[in-house]
Amino acid sequence: MMKKKERKENGQNSGYWKGGNILILLRHLETNEPSDFKNYLRMENHLFHQLLNLVRPHIEKQNTVMRESISAEERLVATLRFLATGRSYEDLKFSSAISAQALGKIIPETCWAIYKVLRNEYLQVSQHLILNFYANIHQYVNKKI
Repeated sequence: MMKKKERKENGQNSGYWKGGNILILLRHLETNEPSDFKNYLRMENHLFHQLLNLVRPHIEKQNTVMRESISAEERLVATLRFLATGRSYEDLKFSSAISAQALGKIIPETCWAIYKVLRNEYLQVSQHLILNFYANIHQYVNKKI
């Protein structure tokens, strides 16, 4: 039976899955199979990179002495796969190499960041709906008092 140190020296358990795999796949699809890239993330590669540049400041984390952080690109890919497939965190952990617990934190954070950066340009609500909403809240609160 190999000891932990020997396995690392032999390349086993050397962190190949730690993020590198999904990004290698993405690079391959981007350069060789653009239609598969679009199918995988449900967006063109230039749109993915635009979105990544917009959300990066909101989702990028610092590396620490104890561990390397999950990159903004990995976070966005995991989130887009979740949104595109509806797969559970337990299922996504195998293709993303990110624990289900971490995905449970990463995906909501990334969705919130996407909302923040796109809301003004793409998620505009009419003034009429907003006024209606506040009028209904006002009526509800007045009934309670």
